[in-house]
Amino acid sequence: MDVVKAVETYISKLISVPSSMKVLLLDGHTTPIVSLASTQSTLLSQQVYLTDKLDNKKRDRMPHMKCVCFLQPSDESFEALEAELREPKYGEYYLYFSNILSKTAIERLADSDEYEVVREVQEYFADYAPILPSLFSLNHTPDASHPVYGSSPNSWDPKALERAVQGIIAVLLSLKKKPVIRYEKSSLMAKKLGVEIQHRIQQESGLFDFRLTQVPPLLLILDRRNDPVTPLLSQWSYQAMVHELLGIQNGRVDLSLVPDIRPELKEVTLTPSTDPFFQAHHLATFGDLGTSLKAYVQSYQSHSLANNPESINSISDMKRFVEEYPEFRKLGGNVSKHVAIVGELSRIVDRDKLLDLGEVEQGLATGSGADLRDVQALITNPLIQPWNKLRLVILYALRYQKMQSHNVASLISLMLENGVSREDARLVYVFLNIAGSDQRQDDLFSAESLFAKGRSALKGLKGVENVYMQHQPHLAETLENLFKGRLRDISHPFLEGAGPNASFQRPQDIIIFMIGGTTYAEARTVALLNQESAQSGTSAAGTRLLLGGTCIHNSSSYVEMIRSASANFPASVYDPPPGASSTMPSLNLNLGGVNVSLGGPGGTGVYRTSGEGVSVQAEGIKDGVKNLFGKVKQGVDRIASHCEALGLFEDLVYVACIVVVAAFTSLRTYVISGLFASSFVGHTDASLDHTSHEPMVEDLAEDGLVETEEVQRTGVDEE
Repeated sequence: MDVVKAVETYISKLISVPSSMKVLLLDGHTTPIVSLASTQSTLLSQQVYLTDKLDNKKRDRMPHMKCVCFLQPSDESFEALEAELREPKYGEYYLYFSNILSKTAIERLADSDEYEVVREVQEYFADYAPILPSLFSLNHTPDASHPVYGSSPNSWDPKALERAVQGIIAVLLSLKKKPVIRYEKSSLMAKKLGVEIQHRIQQESGLFDFRLTQVPPLLLILDRRNDPVTPLLSQWSYQAMVHELLGIQNGRVDLSLVPDIRPELKEVTLTPSTDPFFQAHHLATFGDLGTSLKAYVQSYQSHSLANNPESINSISDMKRFVEEYPEFRKLGGNVSKHVAIVGELSRIVDRDKLLDLGEVEQGLATGSGADLRDVQALITNPLIQPWNKLRLVILYALRYQKMQSHNVASLISLMLENGVSREDARLVYVFLNIAGSDQRQDDLFSAESLFAKGRSALKGLKGVENVYMQHQPHLAETLENLFKGRLRDISHPFLEGAGPNASFQRPQDIIIFMIGGTTYAEARTVALLNQESAQSGTSAAGTRLLLGGTCIHNSSSYVEMIRSASANFPASVYDPPPGASSTMPSLNLNLGGVNVSLGGPGGTGVYRTSGEGVSVQAEGIKDGVKNLFGKVKQGVDRIASHCEALGLFEDLVYVACIVVVAAFTSLRTYVISGLFASSFVGHTDASLDHTSHEPMVEDLAEDGLVETEEVQRTGVDEE
């Protein structure tokens, strides 16, 4: 499922006919599609000597030339084409449209062709931008004039819905796929889009008459609101970082604002299909990129020495120099481009203190150590840009919406005192009302909760590339559940017509569409999974993934989308969201002087209760040990029923492990308390010496399970 090759094939076909000198006319929608899928040299090789816009009124009349038009079947393009055909500037016209033409549209074209200059009309389904082989965009960047949302966060703008349907239909037709459809149950927009796509497939059944496969492809429709964290984070892989800090628009990067930039580098192209270095390293982390770029520069230096005029001493040397010089110049230009880009990225990282900011962002997103003091320190730091302060507070609010809502309000006040405008500060509550915990279907932070700590205890910690790459998009967890057959119908139901066994089948081709826009971080996840799927023995073996979205977001475009959308929502979207109590099942055990709590209003952890009124005799230890595991088992069984209802079979094992560890911690306190009491009644036992348990306490403290404070707690987050 390579969308770049699919669109390249269409472009090659439409410019190959007729086989003579020709003009290529495009509209505003198809221009970036052609620029991403073809090059100027490719066009020239097919005798395309002029490329222009259809709505350009200043084009010269050239009746000896033939004209190829590649247009989107929109009202604007039809109006411009009708005007062109009434006063044709070229001898013949070959019309190609990027999506399905209605019968009315064809009749409209026929009425306009008074001079009978139209020779061919065809549909070439390239109605999307092929960013990467496994990533496409509909190029619908939402703003006030082109919104995605309607009057509420759960409703479509009618034009945006039609554009999404057309784009996905084009993707399916270009790849020759007729999928079954799943969607996020909590998203009314996802269901609406799925129903419309299914209806369109049924309407155009003749176009979707493809060879049946044993397991049909899957179209999985997700909603950006279910993961607002990923597009808000600073990015640390090459392509994602360029888009975050400089912006990539249809494969082009504007460097005109870079200090002392050379004129030829003010705007550069950055696409894997035309840039071998970018192809090899667009997924690389920023640290690895520096090493690779150094090797690239050294390679260029070695070529420079080989092409030094002093090294030309014979006719064969001259011949070699002439043959290699074009490639040498191309290599030099590419080296200069990447050195300029990476240099500017480094300058911005240093100027905006993004390393400090990124570490705290990752801590908030993954629960790896960031706290309120870290956030406050960055907000009061005058070197941190106001925009980055806003992102940081939004991330904090999304994570601690339920547990520390009073701190969110104090951080908003602190922002206002440190350079963030009131208009921007209002967006914190907008995010909570649109994509907060009450609106999300899944718990974004569950991966860092009690369950995940149990996984670490059993399996060992998996290595991460660096501290700035700890966060994984929620899409990775969704796809992992899909690969392992754990993506439940109750959370991601099928549309009608999928068949009774659809949930038991494992699709080989999966197309994911993200309503509200996807990110390069998620595209990196999909690309790496595709690489893994080529290897046998993995859960994704043999599976091919394709990711798409209404657009490709960076943090600024995502926040601007929410800002412009909120203007059409009820005014209550700017108010603090109402508080809600946790609905997670709770487990509370009183074991001697320790309380074990999982979920519930008190939070999750192991707490030492007050010592007042405690009188534990040595004989009581024996009874406590007998009853200890009975109490643990009862509590685990109680929460097991909840886990099974949610399909958390594997996680149930980890819950039990954590509770048992907590129980042993409690037992240690129980025993020590009993010994302390027994010393007053004459009961001693040399084998149960207090000091013999110190290594156990130290080990548990190192593992983060207990602390050596007055109140001992595991430090795990509320699930």
